[in-house]
Order: sequence, then structure tokens, then C-alpha cells
Amino acid sequence: MSLKIVALLLAISGLAGIAIGYLLRWLITLSKKGSLELRVKEMLIEAKENATRITEETEKKAQVRLDSLKSEEKQWEDKIKKTEDRLIKKEELLDKRQGDIDQEVESLKKKAQEIRDIRERTEQMETKKEDELSRVAGLSKEGAREELLKQIEKNYEDDLLVRMQKFETANEEKLDLRAKEILTTSIHRLGNSVANDVMATAVAIPSDEIKGKIIGKEGRNIKAFERAAGVEVIVDDTPGSILISSFDPVRRQIARLALETLIADGRIQPAKIEESVEKAKLEINKIIKEKGEQAVYECGIFGLDPRIISIVGRLHFRTSYGQNVLQHSVEMAHIAGMIASELGANVAVAKAGALVHDIGKAVDHEVQGTHVEIGRRILQKFGADNAIIQAMQAHHEEYPYETVESIIVQVADAISGGRPGARRDSVENYLKRLQDLETIANSFEGVEKTFALQAGREVRIFVTPEKVTDLEAKKIAREVALRIEKELKYPGEIKVNVIRESRTIEYAR
Repeated sequence: MSLKIVALLLAISGLAGIAIGYLLRWLITLSKKGSLELRVKEMLIEAKENATRITEETEKKAQVRLDSLKSEEKQWEDKIKKTEDRLIKKEELLDKRQGDIDQEVESLKKKAQEIRDIRERTEQMETKKEDELSRVAGLSKEGAREELLKQIEKNYEDDLLVRMQKFETANEEKLDLRAKEILTTSIHRLGNSVANDVMATAVAIPSDEIKGKIIGKEGRNIKAFERAAGVEVIVDDTPGSILISSFDPVRRQIARLALETLIADGRIQPAKIEESVEKAKLEINKIIKEKGEQAVYECGIFGLDPRIISIVGRLHFRTSYGQNVLQHSVEMAHIAGMIASELGANVAVAKAGALVHDIGKAVDHEVQGTHVEIGRRILQKFGADNAIIQAMQAHHEEYPYETVESIIVQVADAISGGRPGARRDSVENYLKRLQDLETIANSFEGVEKTFALQAGREVRIFVTPEKVTDLEAKKIAREVALRIEKELKYPGEIKVNVIRESRTIEYAR
């Protein structure tokens, strides 16, 4: 019974505790809710105060900025007004000037029309005058002119000769002196040695026994060598040497190098011959490249395509009248550079044009056309500067002189090829040139006799004084020079000397 009571009391106390807990929780919740509402109200009041303060500050800043903008606006309005005033004044001034210009234009038009009218009247009067003179004289305008010139020339022949002589003497002395200074300086500053080459190359052999090995059984070795190298091998009774002949200097050098290699090796047979020729080709190509680069470096020329430089290197194995073409081109480049420097021309273009002026000769036996035309196509193909092409293409007068550098290249070519010992000409060509010079001179009327002197560098023409006057002698000299330039090819220049000598003979009896 007591346990039930205790249990009941415990249950009642538990329920009472639960009820009290809920009551306390409810009271605490009410208290917290009140404090939160109070805090929210305080925050609202504070936010309103901050908003009011920020609004007032913003309004003040806006008012200050507005005042500043109004001030700037007023300044801009003043500036615009002043600018408008200036523009209005300028416009008024321009209108006034335009009016004056229009008046002047109208005045000039009237004057121009008056001048045209006067000119037309003058021309009409001149035409009438010429027609009247022609009618009276019985000659046309051209005929009267020719007749007048002949009469003046005849009446004042002595005076004309004296004046022409003074003019020629005064000007030619200055020009010759300056030209000689430039050319002498250029020649003296450069004096390359001249290396001659021939169409056949001699290869030394240690003994005559090697000749038999080179020929081989039934000539198979020499035939294989000629077929592989594209040359002709001449084995004769000359002791200690064998000749290699070919019109192509590059092939000739390849054959020489291959044959020297075979002689040094001692094993001469068709298979070894082909191998030696191929190695020699590679070696010669290497030499060609090195020679081209060396020439470009020596001349101080930059910017050329490597393929052009390689073709220039091939000129090392090419000769012209016994003169090595690459050495001739390098010498020309130096001379052209000196002359261009003296004349104020483009030194780089003059040097490059001189160096590549004969580039067509490197392949002229492989391609149709003159070496000048071939050289132009090579330079155009590999993107050379057009100024360089213009400088090189006129050195044989196949193209007109378009630039100063083209004339300089032609002069340098004449200096390098025409100086003593530079080139070797054949006796037949030499004699033919002398005969052609005398034939051209003798074809003119009044020429008594002609002599070609100084290896064809000078032509002395003796004229009959009764048939040719002094003035006509000058004309003959000029016409002979033009004929020689047009019809003959020659290195350097040829002096045409016309001599008119009068002799009066009497006898005392």
C-alpha cells in the first residue's frame, strides 16, 4: 500500500516537474521575445538616424558638385562663345579674300585670253611672213633654213672652228682631268695579278707506267673516265703529264681532281673511276661555294641569294680571253666601288652590279642566249634587286643606261678588261679587228689613207685637204667613231684621229 502511495506521489511530482518546466520555458521565451523586440526597435531607430545623416551629407556633396558643374558649364559657354566669335570673324575674312581671289581670277582669265589672242595674231603674221618670203625666194621653209645654215656655215667657218676649238679645249681639259683623276686613282688603288687558263689542263704523273694503267686493257679505263667525267683525255708521248681537254672548265677541273686522286690511290678501274669522279664533283661544288662566298665577302656585298653566290663561284673556273672571269668580276667590283664613291653614286649597287655582270657566263654553254640575257634571267629568278639588274645589263650596251651605276659598271669593265696584260686575244681576231677599223675609215669620202695603230687602240685617218674642210674633218671623226661603236666589239676605247694637212709647193727656176 505504501509502495503505491510512493509511486503515486512520484508520478504526481513528475507531472508537476514537467508542468513547472514548461511554465519556466514559456516565461523565458516571453522574456527573450521582449528583449528581441526591444533590440529591433533600437536598430530601427539607429538606422533611421544613419539614413538621415547620410542623406544630409549626400545632399551637401551633390550641392557642391552641382555648383562646380555650373561653374565649369559657365566657363565652357564663355569659351564656345569666344570661339564662335573668332570663327565668325575668320569666315567674314575668308569671304572677303574669296571675293578678291575671284576678281583676280577673272582678271587673269581676261589677260590670258588677251595673250592667246595676241599669240594667235602673231602666229598668223609669222605664217604670212614666211609664206611671203617663200613665195618671193621660191624656197620652202625647210629649204630656206638649210640654205641659210649652209651660207652661215660657209661665211663663218673659221669663226665656228675657233669657237668650237675653244669650247672643246676648255671643257675637254676639265672633264679629261677629272676623269683621269678618278680612273687613275681607281686603277692605282687596285692591282690584281692576272692568272691565265687554257682549254686543256695538264695533270702530272709520277711515271710512264701510270699511263698504261690510265688507258687500261683495250682502252676501257680511259673510255670509262671520259664517259664519267665528260672530258677528253689526251695521252701522248709527252713525258710526265697527261692532258685533259673540255670546253666546260668545271668538268675539266672535276676530271683533273678525280684523275689526281686515282693516280695517288693506284687502283684505276671503271668502278673506282666512277667513285672518284663523284667525290671530285662534291669537292668541286664545295670549292665553287667557297669561292663565291669569298668573292662576296671580299667585295663587301650583302643580301644576295645563296644560289646567286654559288653561280658566281662557278666563274672561278671560267676564263674570257685568258682572263679569269671571277678575278675580273672581283676587280671590277672594287673599281666600280671606287668610281661610285668619287661620283656620289650608290656604292653597294655599283659593286654588286659589277660582281654579277658576267654571271651568265657560268652557264652560257648550257642555256640559250647571250650571257647578259642569261644573267638577267638568273638574277630575276632569284630575287635580286632591280637596281643591280639595271646596273649589270648595260655593260655591253645591249640595254640602255638607265642609272649612273650602269655606266660605272661599263667603265669598270673596260678598265679591268682593257688594261695591259689583262686579256689575251687570238691573232686572227686581232688582225680582223685592225682590218675592220681601216675598212670602216676608208669607206668615207675624202679619206686618203688609214692606219690602225697601238694594237687597234688608235685609228689615224689622213684626208685630202682639197676635198675635206676642217669642219668636215671633225664630222668624219665623229661618224667614224659612231660606226666603230655600232659595228665592232672591242675592249676599252679606240681613239679616232683625223689629220688634214695642206702643203703648198713651188719651184724656183
